[in-house]
Amino acid sequence: MASSAVLSLGPESNLTRYLQEIRKFPILSPQEENELARRWRDKEDDAAAHKLVTSHLRLVAKIAMGYRGYGLPLNELISEGNIGMMQAVKRFDPDRGFRLATYAMWWIRAAMQEYILHSWSLVKMGTTASQKKLFFNLRRLKGQMQAIDDGDLKPEQVGKIATTLGVPEQDVVSMNQRLSAPDHSLNAPLRSDSEGEWQDWLVDDQASQETTLGEAEEMNGRHALLTEAMKSLNERERHILSERRLKDEPLTLEELSHQYGVSRERIRQIEARAFEKLQKAMAVEVEQRRRQDEGISLRAHIAD
Repeated sequence: MASSAVLSLGPESNLTRYLQEIRKFPILSPQEENELARRWRDKEDDAAAHKLVTSHLRLVAKIAMGYRGYGLPLNELISEGNIGMMQAVKRFDPDRGFRLATYAMWWIRAAMQEYILHSWSLVKMGTTASQKKLFFNLRRLKGQMQAIDDGDLKPEQVGKIATTLGVPEQDVVSMNQRLSAPDHSLNAPLRSDSEGEWQDWLVDDQASQETTLGEAEEMNGRHALLTEAMKSLNERERHILSERRLKDEPLTLEELSHQYGVSRERIRQIEARAFEKLQKAMAVEVEQRRRQDEGISLRAHIAD
């Protein structure tokens, strides 16, 4: 579908002049609208589509007026609505029996609401259907309850809003808090006379690189120590101990007794003996490494 200059409103556009210009486009009769819609649908006649769009620009502007309370430039809302209008014309089926304006208003509102959601806050305000419903209706309902300036909503108010909109109460509380707290830059100074910024006070929950490296080295050391100590066990002891102590889902004594054709008590004894041997072997290995480290340190000291 070809676009027209009248569909685009730049930031420097004269909004008053634009509103005056779009009033010059005539309102179509049902018969004219139906004929133009068929020409576009059946023949992709750009002139017909252009006439359908321009005849509804006043509808776009009227809907945009209803979203002025979100603090966004009206010309930008109109531009987004015009895109929605073009999408509506592109998909309109005149055989459905309703007027283009009835169909188009949903596309226009959807385009404007998506723009508001992405522009109103640096943090995305609405991702689910219930959040979007709350974003565009919460202030109105709070006004009806005379709770605009009350901060946190009372439980009965939360319940009434949730019931009215058909959304979870927790979503009502969360959206009210988000709408009540304006965005702040993390680069903003703490005070007017301070060079420090808010981001300087953010706590990193992740471990430092030194801690992560130290923990990795310690884990590798323990794994090497265990691997070396396991060599002191025979094959059956290693298998039973591994299945009973080193697996996320250990086998039962019953299962192992069936594997080896012995009693559960015998498996328990082998496991206990293997664990005791493993502890002794690890103690010996730790002592040997300690002596090796001391020897290396002593030689380095002598060399210095």
